[in-house]
Amino acid sequence: MRPLLACLLLALALPASAQIYKYTDANGNTVFTNQPPEGTPSESVTLPRTNTVDMKTPNVPADQKHDSDTSQSAAPYSALSLQGIPDEEAMRANNGTFIVSVNIQPRLQTGHRLRLILDGEPYGQASNVPSLQLTNVDRGEHSLAVAVMAGDRIVQQSATETFTVQRISVNSPARGAP
Repeated sequence: MRPLLACLLLALALPASAQIYKYTDANGNTVFTNQPPEGTPSESVTLPRTNTVDMKTPNVPADQKHDSDTSQSAAPYSALSLQGIPDEEAMRANNGTFIVSVNIQPRLQTGHRLRLILDGEPYGQASNVPSLQLTNVDRGEHSLAVAVMAGDRIVQQSATETFTVQRISVNSPARGAP
């Protein structure tokens, strides 16, 4: 019984392989098959070795190994900041619409979303895209930050940046008559 079991295990351990043949049919098309055609010259195809990737698991300290939900959301980002906001000058946006980019390292984790905080209040919908649009922002000075959200909870927030929006006045003669 043991020799039979050993042979069976060895047979299962052998890699599965099949011979592949290549030939050209009557219409000039190249055909690949596992059975050589009768009466047509064919050549045997040798396949390269299959690519494999070894998955590496991150080393998580024992004090951070609670449950998968907590450890996933508790991991901080090494970089989180806004880009595309002018430092010294006013932002010219006649309709108050502009886009800011988020610099985040490492990539945004699954289940996390980015949300803007304009003048201390959440702004717009949370998104997983690192380019966020602000619409119809009033003239004047504003503060803006970005927060990484896990559901309704803030995981991490960037530094607040102050900027000024310059819009054309509704009373400006440049607007023209309505």
